[in-house]
Amino acid sequence: MGEILVIGHRNPDTDAICSAIGYADFKRRTGMADAVAARCGDINDRIDFVLRTFGVPAPRFVADVSPRVADVMRSNVVSVPPETPLMDALAIMDQRNIRVLPVLDPNRHCIGLLSVFKASKFFFPSQSRMSDSRRVVASVRSLARVLGGTMLCGFEPDAENDLVLMIGAMRPASFGARLPSYAPERLLVVVGDREEIQEAAIRARARCVVITGGYDVSPEIRRLAQQFEVSVVLCPHDTTTTAMLCRASVSVGHLLRSDYLTFREDELLVDAQRLAAASQFQAFPVVDDSERVVGMLSKSDFLRHVGRRLILVDHNELSQAVTGAADLEILEIIDHHRLGSFTTQQPILFRNEPVGSTSTIVAEQFLLNRVELTPAIAGCLLAGLVSDTLNLTSPTTTARDADVLAVLEKVSGVNAREFVEKLFSSGSVLVSKPAAEAITTDCKEYAEGHARFSVAQIEELGFDTFWKRKDEVARALDAHCQSHGYLFSALLVTDVVQQTSLLLVAGDPRFRSRIVHPEAQPGIFQMDGVVSRKKQLLPYLTQCLRSLGNGNSHGNGLPLPNATVPIPPGAT
Repeated sequence: MGEILVIGHRNPDTDAICSAIGYADFKRRTGMADAVAARCGDINDRIDFVLRTFGVPAPRFVADVSPRVADVMRSNVVSVPPETPLMDALAIMDQRNIRVLPVLDPNRHCIGLLSVFKASKFFFPSQSRMSDSRRVVASVRSLARVLGGTMLCGFEPDAENDLVLMIGAMRPASFGARLPSYAPERLLVVVGDREEIQEAAIRARARCVVITGGYDVSPEIRRLAQQFEVSVVLCPHDTTTTAMLCRASVSVGHLLRSDYLTFREDELLVDAQRLAAASQFQAFPVVDDSERVVGMLSKSDFLRHVGRRLILVDHNELSQAVTGAADLEILEIIDHHRLGSFTTQQPILFRNEPVGSTSTIVAEQFLLNRVELTPAIAGCLLAGLVSDTLNLTSPTTTARDADVLAVLEKVSGVNAREFVEKLFSSGSVLVSKPAAEAITTDCKEYAEGHARFSVAQIEELGFDTFWKRKDEVARALDAHCQSHGYLFSALLVTDVVQQTSLLLVAGDPRFRSRIVHPEAQPGIFQMDGVVSRKKQLLPYLTQCLRSLGNGNSHGNGLPLPNATVPIPPGAT
């Protein structure tokens, strides 16, 4: 059926990465052998710290899961070289039940396509080309092999000849009268045991004489053939069958269509399908970057089921999912966020729990189903849990998170409090990344009605670094908002020690006017006690958005703080 990618949202945070790793391990241990942890964004320093700490490899990077040509093509390519006799090629096509056969050179580059239609036109030419029905293009050796015969004597047996087929089924006088009509070096005579006809053809220096019916020839005919350097082939078949097989000895290189259409193996399936539908061809070679044929694609292959499937963790909105997710079968969703707009073709397992992290839900699956939880996976899930709940201090935290964390500490042998200190000191995106990357490291896109917007979060140990870079961060946020056509883009910068945040908002000034929290500086709002994007900030922003639509003078939501955020000297 193909692999199953267990994958978090774009710009994944620690919980998205760790829950993908954990749930993929859970699915493999419960029978889903093809489950693979994946990610559709870069890992940051903190995630890298988690992976190094517990000795777990990073999930596979997959930027786009959109169905590709390689997902439905036939990779076991049946092909022939150009010198293959047509009879052999047709036998292969009949055995494999294929209508189009690629003809490849030794480097697997496509020379052309042989089709049943093209072969039928060769055997049954139009009335205006009836002379072609007697044309045989082959070497003497190829003729002998196709006929299943014996080359009694052969002169230049491997040289390809463009021959005219003549059946010696007439009186010697009539045959002798017709011989001068053809150039002897192009003459292929098919005859039974009529020795007079055999002798006449040899004395006329025909290129080749085929003796049918399994008959042998006399010593005199053998001597004459050697004397006049005429190739002679003994054939076991009757004359009618022999004549047909002579035509089928032509090499496929003479019957190819060279104006074929190819596709790249990594080409989007939807693009290939559009081109294929408009094409007269029924099958298409699939090539790699070196133009080597790696597969064949027929029009019926577009109906094949794409084997790759998805399990989404830590999100349930397609706007946040890996590119192409809407085109694949989604088997499960494991999440702890608000419900977004989502439809599926069939019922799926959708587990959405009001807890502090997706890692909590994943860990519970191990515990409830009594599946072995290794120290490494327990450590990863612990990291995802404490990261998303700020070590159980976030307002999203539940008693279930605390209970699960206690178990994870025991299994992993890790003290959560000590680990959190190391985790949040392991890397600051405002120190390690350019502003444009820092604001998208943990950024999610949302839709509310017809409005699209983004909300990002950066977690820091204090605001010192932010104040030093606030201007370039604000410019980057504004550019991000404009480039994506969002109504607004918000950035929540959270001090995980003091449990407070600053909010930057770029975009429509009418929306910014709905935010009634005090400004620490122009455009930078003070959000005391706000640390959760999911449970605190997002509901507030959506209510501000709704108030913009109904004309209210202010947004409702979080209580207004009274304190101010201290601004370090020189930050103004």
